[in-house]
Amino acid sequence: MTHRRARPTLGTLIFFAVALSLSAYFTFAAVQGDFGLFRRAEISVEAHELQGELAHLREDVSRMENLTHRLSDEYLDLDLLDQQARDTLGMIRADEIVVN
Repeated sequence: MTHRRARPTLGTLIFFAVALSLSAYFTFAAVQGDFGLFRRAEISVEAHELQGELAHLREDVSRMENLTHRLSDEYLDLDLLDQQARDTLGMIRADEIVVN
């Protein structure tokens, strides 16, 4: 009895080479692709930064709404009106001293 070594056929080698290549490609895409783990981390950081910017913009809008209300017809803040007029016109009163 002679023992013959079982050698893998060419088709089997090609199958495993293609399977390994596809596995490597999909693993790479899952980690670094457009929808991969690294991109997800970048999006998370960007979302956090944008939330901070949104909070800052909301504060600005709230402040501007307050100033607008204080200059409206229903409620007129004379001190604010005086300050805005002087800032716009660049004028001072006679009893004020300008420090630069």
